[in-house]
Amino acid sequence: MAHLNKKIIDIKRVRYRKKSHKMLRLFLTAMLCVGITAMCGLKVYSYHKRIPSNLYFLARQEQEYDFGLPATGRVRMTSGGQKSNIPEGAVTIDLSGPVKLLTGDQDSYDMEVRLFGILPIKNVGIHVIEDKRLIPMGIPVGIYMRSKGVLVIGVAEFENIYGETVSPAKAYLKSGDYIYSVDGEKVENKDELVNAIKNCNGQSVLLQVERDGTSREVILKPEQNSLGEYKAGIWVRDNVQGVGTMTYLEGDGSFGALGHGIADVDTGQVMEVRDGFLYRTEIVELRKGENGFPGEMTGRIIYDDQFIMGRIEKNCAQGVFGKCSIETLEQPLQESIPIGLKQEIELGPAEILCTLEDTPKRYQVEITKLHLDQDYINRGIELKVTDPELLGSTGGIIQGMSGSPIIQNGKLIGAVTHVLVNAPEKGYGIFIENMLGE
Repeated sequence: MAHLNKKIIDIKRVRYRKKSHKMLRLFLTAMLCVGITAMCGLKVYSYHKRIPSNLYFLARQEQEYDFGLPATGRVRMTSGGQKSNIPEGAVTIDLSGPVKLLTGDQDSYDMEVRLFGILPIKNVGIHVIEDKRLIPMGIPVGIYMRSKGVLVIGVAEFENIYGETVSPAKAYLKSGDYIYSVDGEKVENKDELVNAIKNCNGQSVLLQVERDGTSREVILKPEQNSLGEYKAGIWVRDNVQGVGTMTYLEGDGSFGALGHGIADVDTGQVMEVRDGFLYRTEIVELRKGENGFPGEMTGRIIYDDQFIMGRIEKNCAQGVFGKCSIETLEQPLQESIPIGLKQEIELGPAEILCTLEDTPKRYQVEITKLHLDQDYINRGIELKVTDPELLGSTGGIIQGMSGSPIIQNGKLIGAVTHVLVNAPEKGYGIFIENMLGE
């Protein structure tokens, strides 16, 4: 009986070992599959990041772009079509080698990229823009902008006439809202808003508000503060000022500056502007950038009509845009140069144009990396200052240099936008086609 029990125990052990080996094989197989899947996912992600979200080509020219991917692209024309080599409807092209595109006047296309011709990984917008010669500027400008409506930067509490702590706007408004009218009456600045609230006579007021691009109506009831004045309990702003650099000027007086939008210091969002002005600016101080401390360019701005250089018409993620005055166009300017699109940019030497004293001067930089994805709209170009003079004066890139033109091979390819706080000799730039798109 004991011998039989031993056999049963041995058989159980063998079965247990077999079951354990089987579970181990299943586990190892699962881990292998997970590993292969992760590797494939990383590879697909790397392909995705290599593909531009948007490509620009110059009108009426045959141009080439090398995707260098094991993929196909299904191209569909969305507008235009005159004198293009892409037929109406859709066509599938091989992206493993150089692709030639003959553009028309105002063509635009949508291209679905499929890895190995099977797996869709990205949609690419293809846009045609006019071949332009732009005047690189690199001059400091004072910026004054008035907001579109009155910007709410926060809600507040205060003590009413009964000694109670109240906040009438707390449940109705939030930071980033724009107030356009009170009881149907348009308000364009904070004084008009304050007066409208002050004169409500204790009645509820109807506010026309825009939040995240959507218009809405808000009803709130102001309360009297300890002095007996009616208040809504909101902090607001109606203008913004600063110093930046003008990037380019077109023949018709259109300008682009900064390469990024001007954001409100409290809300962090790009301010929607009603209008604004550029003013001539004199640089009075340069604070050198150091590791962990961003340098700064300080300018003296005189807000007087005789110093106006132009009118601001738009403030957006890609920069500040508008029209220069006739007086500005009559000043001595740089020679115009052609634009260079992202597919023409090379890693290596380039120049930035900026003003540290009286006149713009070119300084040597090195382009170290390119980001073609649209997620990097203001940071498509990585660069490093190599010019000894600029490094000696500023430590690299400092605040106020945003908008400085980036020039390579005689072409305007972009503008400086950001500095790395922990490495002031390094920074980012925007592609020129992203600025021209606005």
